[in-house]
Amino acid sequence: MSGVRAATATDLDAIVAVHRAAFCRDAEADLVRRLVEAGRDAISLVAVDDEDAVVGHVLFSPLTVEEGDDGKALGLAPVAVLPTHQRQGVGRALIEEGIGACFVRDARAVFVLGSPAYYAGFGFTKASAHGLHDAFEGGNAFQVLALTVDGLAGYRGRVDYAPEFSEGL
Repeated sequence: MSGVRAATATDLDAIVAVHRAAFCRDAEADLVRRLVEAGRDAISLVAVDDEDAVVGHVLFSPLTVEEGDDGKALGLAPVAVLPTHQRQGVGRALIEEGIGACFVRDARAVFVLGSPAYYAGFGFTKASAHGLHDAFEGGNAFQVLALTVDGLAGYRGRVDYAPEFSEGL
């Protein structure tokens, strides 16, 4: 991997191909395309190789919180890395850069539905410990990262991802 940069409109087909290759199915690739087409790609980053070819991607999209919603919470999903570049720190670099971009964007919190063991390494904790849950009933896999000291102040109840996440289920 050469670096991480903001995704551009011309990267979309390569991004979709990365998700398709990483997950061996169309669901995540189609989700990314729907989110981008709906303008819900609040933060979209790509990892590129030395030839500027896309080898990984992470997307953060707006979500809503049942109580206290102020438009400053984002959802991390999906993230993907080409199989030939997995287990080389590409995903970690994308997530770290993405969290930094969320902070710069003045987001208060980032939510993710994923492996608690993996995401704990970025500082994520169980959302349920903060009175928050998701529509997908992710249980302990539904996690949150406060980006400021009071990042979760006032947030309670159900957290809903963008409607594109429920399409095609």
